[in-house]
Amino acid sequence: MAIIIGLVGLSGTGKSEASRILTELAALPSVYFGDVVITEVRARGLDVTPDSERQVREDLRVREGMAVMARRKLPEIRAALDRHGKVLIDGIYSYSELRLLRESFGAALIIVAIHAARSVRAARLAARPVRPLSREEMDARDAAEVEKLEKAQPIALADFHVVNDGTTAELTESLIRIHAALTA
Repeated sequence: MAIIIGLVGLSGTGKSEASRILTELAALPSVYFGDVVITEVRARGLDVTPDSERQVREDLRVREGMAVMARRKLPEIRAALDRHGKVLIDGIYSYSELRLLRESFGAALIIVAIHAARSVRAARLAARPVRPLSREEMDARDAAEVEKLEKAQPIALADFHVVNDGTTAELTESLIRIHAALTA
């Protein structure tokens, strides 16, 4: 049975850590939707910054529609499914992406929303070594993702919800339970 686990959540919730844990735990190949934006930022000759990423993310969606990331990554997802029968999607960003993925993969797609308190997210984002964000940048990104990028809908419609305010071990335990439920 094909399994596609799609992670969704606001910045700093721990999607990347959940992705790392699931790829190791379940030997899942991973498809990172954020690569589309970073690749495009670099192709446009811009520095990779929170502002350039936001501008490019919004521009891509204006030019190619709200499902652009998923549409561009469909061949990679299908190739991983053909090779492994399972795949992890790191970072579903919009309801349009969720709809396209559901149309393409049906019940094989399982959405896992990762949540964390704003204060926890702010501390994580300020401390991360790659693309750190200030509290103000986090708040602006949250507003842009909810208001302009349809991100709240896939979070609300997730099949599983994980609160990641604790330790990596606690996150791992939650993900082990979800993986066990999916493979039972």
